[in-house]
Amino acid sequence: MCSSDLSIGDAPLDRLSPRQKVVLQRIAEGQTSRGIAAELGVSERTIDTHRSELMRRLDLHDVASVVLFACRQGLVSVD
Repeated sequence: MCSSDLSIGDAPLDRLSPRQKVVLQRIAEGQTSRGIAAELGVSERTIDTHRSELMRRLDLHDVASVVLFACRQGLVSVD
């Protein structure tokens, strides 16, 4: 199924690949693209691509919205 085939009723996290979910969580935890890339063994550019794609799929337009979304989804806790 292509991402364009997803309906509006789908759960938001279901729109993301497993790797995008990991990147989303790490961004919400405050990690940099460089740090996430080092942890996952990929390039910083790959992380930037995942970030852009997950933001597009979730219709989020800034990092603050990404963090808020992750908190609301229970991916990170607010301490």
